Amino acid sequence: MSVPYGERPDLPEYMTWEELRELPEEIAEQVELWDGRVVWMRRGPAEHQTFTNRIWAALERCVRADRSDNPERCLRVTTETNVFLSADGKNDFLTPDFLVHRCLDKPYQDLRAADVVLVGEVLSPGNSPTDVEAKRMRYASAGIPWYWEAALDRSASAIASIRAYGLESTPGPLPDGVRPLRQANYLLVGEWTPADGAGIGIRAPFPIVIDWADLAY
Repeated sequence: MSVPYGERPDLPEYMTWEELRELPEEIAEQVELWDGRVVWMRRGPAEHQTFTNRIWAALERCVRADRSDNPERCLRVTTETNVFLSADGKNDFLTPDFLVHRCLDKPYQDLRAADVVLVGEVLSPGNSPTDVEAKRMRYASAGIPWYWEAALDRSASAIASIRAYGLESTPGPLPDGVRPLRQANYLLVGEWTPADGAGIGIRAPFPIVIDWADLAY
């Protein structure tokens, strides 16, 4: 999730995918549609791009290792790719900084939430907690099983922490008459900082082992 910068052209509050694609590419690629509402998501500082690429490379190595051990499981890692949240239609999509998805049966297909096993955002110091929470909840509501956040250090070109969240779709017991606002939410299941020394390690959604040295600026 990058930090907005520069001037924004005057766009309507709501657009369709077809209308969005009529815009110049340098404008359209800065916009997400949340149920048709225009949400600006522009690139942040150089560190944002660098650490997105570092995480992509580390996950790619883990996916390739997993494929050697589990050839029946085919996964792909990519960055800044639109994920359409519904089974059809294209007026509701998010663009995570990095993601892992199941292999598709044909090239150049749209990615749907059902294809995705992990999405992640690189959070720059200027990101609003409200915006971060709103985007996280949209991933959860779409049923994406795993969500990662990599928070950048405020005083150095470094990752301050990485958090892994697993999807919880069965709310716990609540008092009579009380219903959850959302049926799905993410639970924090892993958190790592460079002070840990041991790096990042988790067994789901596939074995992931990453040394902090692999994520250095």
